[in-house]
Amino acid sequence: MSTYIVEDTRKVTAPRLLEMKQSGQPIAMLTSYDYTTARLVDSAGVDVILVGDSAGNVMAGNATTIPVTLDQMIYHARCVARGTRRALVVCDMPFGTYHASRENGVRNAVRLMQQSGADALKLEGGAEIADTVRGILAAGIPVMGHLGLTPQSVHRFGGYGVRAREDAEAQKLIADAQLLQDIGCFALVLEKIPSWLTAKVCEQLTIPVIGIGAGKADGQVLVVNDLLGTDHSFAPKFVRRYADLQTVVTEAVGSYVADVKSRDFPNQSESY
Repeated sequence: MSTYIVEDTRKVTAPRLLEMKQSGQPIAMLTSYDYTTARLVDSAGVDVILVGDSAGNVMAGNATTIPVTLDQMIYHARCVARGTRRALVVCDMPFGTYHASRENGVRNAVRLMQQSGADALKLEGGAEIADTVRGILAAGIPVMGHLGLTPQSVHRFGGYGVRAREDAEAQKLIADAQLLQDIGCFALVLEKIPSWLTAKVCEQLTIPVIGIGAGKADGQVLVVNDLLGTDHSFAPKFVRRYADLQTVVTEAVGSYVADVKSRDFPNQSESY
């Protein structure tokens, strides 16, 4: 059994996130992709664990999230759900699984929920996917929205730059945020947009707004590998590194290799 560092160990639900916003309690959200990491993240007091399609980057080494499949997301989410007791587990619907039609999106969403053990799903987009979101919600599945920089649209955007700097895109984002709330999304992620726009959306919406590279919001989300510093080559402005595991792990493995090569490991006390 995990030891929690937070006093309130009740299971976090979508309605509880709304209560947190209403009471002014910030929401801590972090990604996980496997059982062991999920156990650690959950016991450390994170409120929401996102099984992100960023697994395609940090776990598989892909340049984008686009190659990630539904089966892969089911696998990662199932591992995370097994390691989580308190946090709300939200799983990304991967590219292409909710774009063809409402029926296709609902079918894939139902399968993802049934086979993964996740508590909710996250979809990227606004008005363009609204009908599909309505269908998924009608199936009884909680949905978290995602606006701003939407990585599944990286080829359309032409990169990972800050979005909604221009007035037209900012106004569309505000309208999409309101639409997603109106049709029933329980929360919204805003990624890599100007902080003034995030503040405006937070003030306008009654549902929680989670930021990533978007300034202050009702909560924040980061990729766990970025927070832990497992890759020095990736250091965007919005990431605060809380550890340097690239150095720690490399030095530990190097010490192990040296001990094996020198025949120091295993010693007598480590043998049967």
